[in-house]
Amino acid sequence: VLPSPDGPVPSVSITEIRQYLRAQDIPFHDGYSCLHTPSLFTGDCGDQLLSANAPYTLFIDKTTGTFLCTATLAEGTWQDFQANVELRHRGVTPIPPASSEETEEEMRQAREDARCIWERALPLWELLDEKETKETKALFGISLVTDATLKRFGVRYLRTARSLVFPWFSPQDGTLKGLKLVRVERKGGTITYVEETLPRFDSYRNLFGLPLIGRRDTELVLTGWELDALALHQAAGVASVALPRGASCLPPTLLPYLEQFKRITLWLGEDLRAWEAAKLFARKLSLKRCSLVRPGNLQPRPLEALNQGLNVTKILRSALLASHKSIVSFRQLREEVFGELVNTEQVSGVKWARFPELNKLLKGHRRGELTIFTGPTGSGKTTFISEYALDLCMQGVCTLWGSFEINNVRLAKIMLTQFAGRRLEDQLELYDEWADRFEELPLYFMTFHGQQNIKTVIDTMQHAVYMYDITHVVVDNLQFMMGHEHLSVDR
Repeated sequence: VLPSPDGPVPSVSITEIRQYLRAQDIPFHDGYSCLHTPSLFTGDCGDQLLSANAPYTLFIDKTTGTFLCTATLAEGTWQDFQANVELRHRGVTPIPPASSEETEEEMRQAREDARCIWERALPLWELLDEKETKETKALFGISLVTDATLKRFGVRYLRTARSLVFPWFSPQDGTLKGLKLVRVERKGGTITYVEETLPRFDSYRNLFGLPLIGRRDTELVLTGWELDALALHQAAGVASVALPRGASCLPPTLLPYLEQFKRITLWLGEDLRAWEAAKLFARKLSLKRCSLVRPGNLQPRPLEALNQGLNVTKILRSALLASHKSIVSFRQLREEVFGELVNTEQVSGVKWARFPELNKLLKGHRRGELTIFTGPTGSGKTTFISEYALDLCMQGVCTLWGSFEINNVRLAKIMLTQFAGRRLEDQLELYDEWADRFEELPLYFMTFHGQQNIKTVIDTMQHAVYMYDITHVVVDNLQFMMGHEHLSVDR
């Protein structure tokens, strides 16, 4: 749930941040998406100034003002940062903003669970016999990935769950912070990969492969999947990391760890959704240092490229620069146009699984489009739209709900019932199981209710788009949001 409208986080501009740092004599330099300063939370404290010679381990996000110290993992809002600067001036040791005891306990439990699983998992090359190893590798499509690569990245196999285990090691001290388990499910002729993370996905912030990268590395390939990072390292010898939630989201808390790289190539997958996500993430990372690998028949995802024997280094060299001039010729657009013709199905957007007739009308959910549903009170607009949005959300479309007419608890109850496909009030023993699965969806609710100031609503939406990479916003409904006296104004 996004911050409450009663006290939304005050927005701050990059100019204000710079002015404040200069006024407080805090040395800083400009990074790609963050400002870098010495940390308030390391070394001696007191009234003395921060030394410009100290390591610059504190990163302030240029868009939101939130900060993260990569040395102590202290993080907080811009207001928390200012409060800590005040404490320092008074000679008091700044205290990192604490997370709730409940969250601390959850994280501690997740680490403990992860450690138990990790100890039970075996390195793939230590399975009972060669046949089992070969079968397991073939199942995950990694027959060509060498034991040396698997060993370097610390990948293991959990026999009981038939899952590959990818560790999350802390870049500070190499301790185990969490895990991702990936298993294969076959339905008919299609293969799907099912992922599970410890801790839960919203707290899982692992840039897989980050501890293997040296301080002097300046180039990086960002992938959407752990096995792609393995394939890239093996085939091209490049520094590569995988995002925790693939092409669906790049959490801003990860941006400080990507600041050291002068060039980042985004190769997130092989479909147009991965391409759209790459363009979105490049804006967060700063366009001038990003290049994008365009999906196509000869440029599949990295693991597939390795399996097909394609020249991965050549594909990386052909990556397109993310920043472009204001005027282009058809020659520069030619490849993009071809890509749209080859992938006509994907260009149509994300198809609804439950509404084939709707796909004929709207072609699918396409970004940048506005759809308006009208109908009299009680005709089922909210019920239908919650099912319509849920359908997309279950396919990984990050969704933001603004329900101004009914409260979030009622809306969530409707959606959970639709998600479970059963009356949970008659089967309460199943509630936790379905609620756990529902919690994994990329679904967020605004906490507004009734008439609202339009600017506050738009600011909240923009904040959500930056923080959670929202690509689908639902407003239910316009009259309640605007209030009845606004209906005469230009809509």
